[in-house]
Amino acid sequence: MTDRPPYDGPTPTSRRAARTAAPHPSQPPVAASDHRSGTAGHAGTPAAGTLDALFTGEVSTQEVGRVPSRDDRDRRKSRIAKWVFFIVILAIVGGIGAGAAWVWSTYETQIRSVMGWEEPKDYEAGEATGEVLVTVVDGDTGSTISETLYEQGVTKTPTAFYDHLIATVQDPPFQPGVYALQQRMTSEAALARILDPESRRQNAAQVREGLTVEQTLPILAEGTTLPLEDFQAAVADPAAYGVPADSLEGWLFPATYQFDPGLTAADVVRTMVDRTVQSLDQAGVPAERREEILTTASIIQREARLDDDFYKVSRVIANRLSDGMRLQMDSTAQFGYGEMHDGTASSSAEALEDDNAWNTYVRDGLPVGPIANPGDVAISAAMSPAEGPWRYFVTWNMDTGETIFSETFEEHEAGIAQWNAWCEANDNRGC
Repeated sequence: MTDRPPYDGPTPTSRRAARTAAPHPSQPPVAASDHRSGTAGHAGTPAAGTLDALFTGEVSTQEVGRVPSRDDRDRRKSRIAKWVFFIVILAIVGGIGAGAAWVWSTYETQIRSVMGWEEPKDYEAGEATGEVLVTVVDGDTGSTISETLYEQGVTKTPTAFYDHLIATVQDPPFQPGVYALQQRMTSEAALARILDPESRRQNAAQVREGLTVEQTLPILAEGTTLPLEDFQAAVADPAAYGVPADSLEGWLFPATYQFDPGLTAADVVRTMVDRTVQSLDQAGVPAERREEILTTASIIQREARLDDDFYKVSRVIANRLSDGMRLQMDSTAQFGYGEMHDGTASSSAEALEDDNAWNTYVRDGLPVGPIANPGDVAISAAMSPAEGPWRYFVTWNMDTGETIFSETFEEHEAGIAQWNAWCEANDNRGC
C-alpha cells in the first residue's frame, strides 16, 4: 500500500508515473570524467632519463641520461593507460556501490536465474522446529494455502507448497480448520500434516491482523463449528459489548484463540472485544479515544509492512492531519469501495473517486471508523508515532515490504519511480 500524490482525476490505476526532474538552471554542467594522463615533462611528473625518474622507478640506471626511444614512450603510455583504466574501474565500483545494491534488491530473481544462482525453494528435511497454527478457510486452494504457509514461516518460499502439489500431481480436498504445524518444514511434510485429522485443533480460531469483520466471522464459524448466522447475529449490536459505535469493525482482536466447548457465538465475540480493550489499555488509550485510535491503527495495520514502519506511517498520518492535508490512504478507498483485498497495492480510479465515509481521497480527516482489526503494534504506533517530517511513503519492494518515507512530493516521486521499476522487473507482482 502506498500514500499517493494529490489525486487529479481518473487514471487506469492509482499508481502514478513519476516525472523526471531536469537539472536546476543554476547548476553548472558536470563532466562525466576529467582524467589527465601524465606525460614526460608535465608538472609534478619526472621526465624520462632523469635522476628523478630513477628514484621513482620509472627508468633503470642504464636509462638515465638516454633520450627515450619511440618504444620506450609507447611502453610508458601503455603502463599509464593501464593505471588510468584501473583507477577508473575503482571509481566506478565505489561510485555505484549503492546503485548496485538497489539493482540487486530489485532484480535479484532475474539475476539469480541468469547466473544459475537460484536458492532451493524448499527447506531440507530435519529443519522443522517449534509449533505454528495455520488456518485453512473454506474455499482455500493449493495456491492460497501455499502463500499462507510461507507467511507463517512454515515453508521457505511462497510457491514451494503449490509447486510440490504440481510436481506430485496432487489435488487433495482441503478441510477448513486450524492445524498444528511447525516452522521450516518441507512442503511434503506440511501437506501430510494438513491432511492428517490429528493435526486439526478443535474449537480454535486464528484471526490475523488486517482482516475485516466480514472476513473474520467465517474463520470463527469454521474453528468453532458454530453456524455463521450465529456470529452474524452476535456482531449486530455493538452496544451489547460496551462498544459505542455502529459496527464492531476494528474491535475483533487478531489472535489465535482456543475456546472452551459450549461457548456461544456471543461469548466468542465478547472474548475478542475484551482482548481489544486490554490492548488499548496497555497502550494507554483513554476510553473516550478508543474508536479514534482504533481507526488510526487500522489504517496503519493495512498500510505498513515492517514493524518499524508502523510508527513512521503513524507519523505520516499525524503530520498530514496537523497540516490540513487529506490522508489519501489507498486502504481507506479500497475499504469503502469493497476492493480492499483484491491482492494488489494499487487502487482503481473508481475506488479513489467514490464518495463514501471511509475514502480519505475525497473526505478530510480520519475515516468514519476503523477499516480492519489492528494488532498490538499498530495500536501502540497510533498512540506513539515516530518523530519525523514525513508526509509521503511508498512501499517499493512488494516482496520485502521495504518502504521509502519522504518529506516532499519531489522525493516521493523518486520513490514512486523506484516502485515502478520494481513492478516492471517483477511482472507487477502485488503491484
